[in-house]
Amino acid sequence: MKLKVKQLVLTSLVAFSSMACAQDTNFEPDHQQIPTPDCLLMKAAYDGGWKTCTQEDHDTWLADIRHWRSERLIRIGYDGSRYDMPALKWTHSSFFQPQMMVQDRYFYDPVAHRYTVDRYLNDLEKRYGGIDAVLIWPTYPNMGIDDRNQHDLIRSMPGGIAGVRQMIADFHKRGVRVLFPMMMWDQGTRDPGQPWPRAIAELMAEVGADGINGDTQDGVPLAFSVAADKVGHPLAFEPEDGPSDEALAWNVMTWGQYNFPFVPMVDKYKWLEPRHLVNISDRWNRDKTNDLQFAFFNGVGWESWENIWGIWNGITPRDAEATRRVATIERAVAPFLTSSEWEPLTPMLRYGIFASRWPSNDQTVWTIVNRNEYDVEGHEIEVQPEEGMRYFDLYHGTELKPERNPKGKVVLSFAIEAHGYGALLAAKTAPDTAIQALMSKMKQMTAKPLASYSHEWTVLPQQIVPIAGTKSPSAPPDGMVRIPAGNFVFKVQGIEIEGYDDIGVDVQYPWEDSPRRFHEHPMQVKSFWIDTYPVTNAQFKKFLDSTHYHPPDDRNFLRDWKDGSFPAGWDNKPVTWVSLEDARAYAAWAGKRLPHEWEWQYAAQGSDGRVYPWGNDWNASGVPVPDKNRTMRGPDAVDAHPQGKSPFGVMDLVGNVWQWTEEFTDEHTRSAILRGGEYYQPQGSIWYFAQAYKLSEHGKLLLTAPSLDRSGGIGFRCVQDAE
Repeated sequence: MKLKVKQLVLTSLVAFSSMACAQDTNFEPDHQQIPTPDCLLMKAAYDGGWKTCTQEDHDTWLADIRHWRSERLIRIGYDGSRYDMPALKWTHSSFFQPQMMVQDRYFYDPVAHRYTVDRYLNDLEKRYGGIDAVLIWPTYPNMGIDDRNQHDLIRSMPGGIAGVRQMIADFHKRGVRVLFPMMMWDQGTRDPGQPWPRAIAELMAEVGADGINGDTQDGVPLAFSVAADKVGHPLAFEPEDGPSDEALAWNVMTWGQYNFPFVPMVDKYKWLEPRHLVNISDRWNRDKTNDLQFAFFNGVGWESWENIWGIWNGITPRDAEATRRVATIERAVAPFLTSSEWEPLTPMLRYGIFASRWPSNDQTVWTIVNRNEYDVEGHEIEVQPEEGMRYFDLYHGTELKPERNPKGKVVLSFAIEAHGYGALLAAKTAPDTAIQALMSKMKQMTAKPLASYSHEWTVLPQQIVPIAGTKSPSAPPDGMVRIPAGNFVFKVQGIEIEGYDDIGVDVQYPWEDSPRRFHEHPMQVKSFWIDTYPVTNAQFKKFLDSTHYHPPDDRNFLRDWKDGSFPAGWDNKPVTWVSLEDARAYAAWAGKRLPHEWEWQYAAQGSDGRVYPWGNDWNASGVPVPDKNRTMRGPDAVDAHPQGKSPFGVMDLVGNVWQWTEEFTDEHTRSAILRGGEYYQPQGSIWYFAQAYKLSEHGKLLLTAPSLDRSGGIGFRCVQDAE
């Protein structure tokens, strides 16, 4: 009996709690989106049939979500004063923002050793009309290959802090705002030594950045905005996932993680605060129609993200042209798109045509999308008549001739193509010069229909960078093992954390027609000599003493050395903090070269397909003990683990330091294939650079410039042709 009473009390408390936190609405937000009237969706007979929405249906829905908004703002104690800050008003119209990898070849020229901001921006303007902000990404997926934290990686960018500051100034000259990411999961690399809010605020103030993207965050805490204000450099914080409604007051931007039903849903944050800017993020989808249509309908923007962790998902010509048109209109009517009187899903006359109405003073703009797979032309919308009101088709750049229907309403007719866009302006005066310029531009732009542009997505081809052969030695070279010629099945896969098995992931070998994650190719390997051990600090110092080599980009060069020499006792440890270019310079001096990846794997694996150099079963004594601390202890000596030798007698192949092999390029990215894995393993996140101890796996490091590419976790060994 007592148990039943307790259960009854508990049930009542749960029910009361649910009532206490509930808010009365028939259209409860689904994560970041507010549902639409049920009548807008066509239903089959077995689903109860379908009826056309009435004005009453629309008015009931609109009244409901307006009531929900009013009450919600009270419930969260909303204060929108942050949106009024002059330093953050740019966010109200920052519609198009790519996430840009620092490895993008349009952004930095490693030969000229300079940022090429104009080249990067000119390409985007040419292809899809340019951008309003850029999220510069210098961290994942490379982060964790050594103990540099996310702030250290920004400082390691070409030119250091001064170079980054000038690069940001170059973006500002072109009217483009700059954001960097913040990874709260980065708790396994070097401790920044001060509270995160202050560390981020001070660094962003130092380089002159405008905002922060909160990677994997469902809201950036208020403390970060407070810290930025305290150093006199307010930042726009943009969490990846939607924040709590209360955090809307200080997270002035968000990413839009949307569902895309036929009827566009309303963005919850934009509805609560019309000045809030959303960038829809849908990076892996190859068709951007949904992104652009939902953005245009909601008066928000799009994360025009093509270089996804070095995997190119380029925008098709049709989507690029659609982006150009949407961007041109949104930028021109931006003040309307923050209207507190926004009316989403304003009634239209044709099925599948959806619009938002944006009143501002005595003028009104409509943003319209056609979700149908066919063109629609003719009567599209009816409005209440107003004396002296004129109507302009902003999308086609013409003035419309209004008609009167029997009900006495004004009817407007225009065309909107399949999966296309429309925009109207109602005004009692002639358009101002800005709107006239928009109409002139759009008239020229839309003379060619979107359907005439290709919507076919194509993969970006890659090329392997050739490795020049060497002279064969006249006698067996010291410290090298001869690998005999033989038949070899080169079978390897990339360990990228994202991308699944989509075409374009990983790399493209010369015998393949596209980049892909899984590779298998039978080949005849010619005989070659390979270093028994990786190049050591002592060997590299001989090279420096002989050549006086000093790289043009010397940031982080031999970072663990001091006064021109390695630490005491490190003579037989593998040299690290050397770039691919540094390793090539050493190899050329020694009359050698870096190995092809298949040569490295053949020397490690032999012809029996073994999992590890020593066999198929794991042997912990064959590799260094993993270092899971926040700072690196340094690698083991190259001869410390003789149990790890390969069938040919090659040593220290796995688990001490990664080793440079191939370089691949495409139009936008350079990357290097690393083999063998390393001892350093930062903890606390799956997002750190993955390990590849197995001989069937390789790592892919995205390349920018030596300052960023060098790592305490990467060394190298050389080969020499035997034939």
